[in-house]
Amino acid sequence: MRSLFWLLTLAALAVGLAVAGRYNTGYVLLVMPPWRAEVSLNFFLLSAAGGFILLYWAVRLVSHTLALPRAVAAFRQRRRLYKATTAHFEAARLLQEGRFGHALRSAEKAWADHPVPGAAALIGWRAAHSLRDAEREALWTERARAADDQGFKSARLMIEAEFALEERRFEDARAALQTLALNGGRHIAALRLALRAERGLGHWNEAEKLVRQLEKHKALTPEQALPLRSSVLREELRNLHGNKEGLLRYWRSLDVRDRAEPLLACKTAQALIAANASAEAQQIIEYALKDCWEEDLVLAYAQCTGGDVIGRIAQAEKWLAQHPRDSALLLTLGRLCRQQQLWGKAQSYLESSLAIASRRETHIELAQLFDQLENSALALRHYQAAVGVIDETVIAPYWVPLH
Repeated sequence: MRSLFWLLTLAALAVGLAVAGRYNTGYVLLVMPPWRAEVSLNFFLLSAAGGFILLYWAVRLVSHTLALPRAVAAFRQRRRLYKATTAHFEAARLLQEGRFGHALRSAEKAWADHPVPGAAALIGWRAAHSLRDAEREALWTERARAADDQGFKSARLMIEAEFALEERRFEDARAALQTLALNGGRHIAALRLALRAERGLGHWNEAEKLVRQLEKHKALTPEQALPLRSSVLREELRNLHGNKEGLLRYWRSLDVRDRAEPLLACKTAQALIAANASAEAQQIIEYALKDCWEEDLVLAYAQCTGGDVIGRIAQAEKWLAQHPRDSALLLTLGRLCRQQQLWGKAQSYLESSLAIASRRETHIELAQLFDQLENSALALRHYQAAVGVIDETVIAPYWVPLH
């Protein structure tokens, strides 16, 4: 419809010009001695318009002819750029698919003509590392480093730290991450890598700080952070073995949430007991058991030696009123009564514990108690029973009846 409209418009214009030309009696006189020419104005206007059009197209033709080499070079450059960009996307896809050899070849095609070769260099570096090709990995590493001025330094440092952690080169990883931090790279992914590096180096104070930062930035949920922070704190605790003052300072530096973690409280109490600080260990266990009843803590309570044993027995009997059928608590009471030489109460508590749950430790405690009471027959019976408990837990799963 639009074409028909323009066709009718041009036809009407031509008719209008033809009609108007009939009433135009003007002429143009051209003089060039000794010649002179007289032409109608209509003819002159048509000739001028036609001449202008011919001159315009002639100039255009010459211009395009002269610009042809540059146009061909630009076309080839666009083709190379298109191929390089396509190869870059292909290399990224192949790398994610795990086809590292193909990804490496595509990255090689992309790198030479890519407008930002650093992007292709990072892909080639990852592919060569995944192939464990040391020679090509070194080549791509140098190419990636050469792209630092293109804005790829942070990415290159992150990859260096990641590869160093894979190869357990924790010092190299830490150095790369420290350089990254100087450039403002303290984001969540860097913090996670830093946590792995500090744990690998045994820098537990730094690891604890990193866990708190990750939790603060919501990179770890409280449920994820708690066991991770607990394991870091336990490793830090292990380095303080036998150091009573250091252990107490360590415990006081913990926040309320960490102190309420049963396993950490148990390990701290056991370390203090080994450092001859049973009174402090007793306080830690009693504090932890207020919030969480844990069997390991209850059993560790009996490991506290010396000091106010009667007070411990009284506290344990208060707990027994709340947990009357706790075999671990009854075992602990039996051990505490043995420490205080309350033989009758010790036997009663140990036998009650044994009636609820058959434990090897309970049989051994009873056997040792009867040894002290010079009742060798009962002592022998419980020693044999302790061996029987071992047989049931270790040998029974491998025993197959024969028919």
